[in-house]
Amino acid sequence: MDKLNLGKVNFIILIIAAILLVVGYFIMSLNDIVISPVLLSLVYVVIIPFALLYKPKNKE
Repeated sequence: MDKLNLGKVNFIILIIAAILLVVGYFIMSLNDIVISPVLLSLVYVVIIPFALLYKPKNKE
């Protein structure tokens, strides 16, 4: 099941991304058409792929 090899750091980054998504959609519900698209684009294009592809360096 662990084909992606996601660690604790990856899940923390994904949780932060989920929180930012909720914040972005909440801002969008307030009819702010400047901040919310920038925030949502940043989360979808940068943060989520980074969280999925990030591998911490070994300390060995």
